[in-house]
Amino acid sequence: MNSFDHDAYLQQIYELAERTFWGFLGCKIESLDQGIVKISLEAQPHHLNIIGIVHGGVLSSLMDNAMGLAVILARPEDKSVTANLNMHFVAPMSEGKLIVTAEIVHQSRRSITTYGTVMNEQGQLGAMGTGSFRII
Repeated sequence: MNSFDHDAYLQQIYELAERTFWGFLGCKIESLDQGIVKISLEAQPHHLNIIGIVHGGVLSSLMDNAMGLAVILARPEDKSVTANLNMHFVAPMSEGKLIVTAEIVHQSRRSITTYGTVMNEQGQLGAMGTGSFRII
């Protein structure tokens, strides 16, 4: 019988991610509980746009990272790519800790659909979105 070491797999993913855009942004894993992934970012001046709020591209990247991690954990034997990411920016985010929550809402053999939010430490919603991932 083949046993899957979830913790070792997660550590391997995290080490690989630290050398990619994930690490460049400054993403950190907060929790992985019952199919819900939470990651965070300490938003700093280089994450802001010229009007002093967190750049929409940063928020989108955070969402994509959290959703992608949810997909990786749900289907560790498969490779996947983002096929679609829909974002709704509902309030400006400032410097400080941002928390992204993502979960899978549907999956089939070849695709997975996710939902996520970006909030600040005070619980204010900054963005929400959905993502579709293709299993390759």
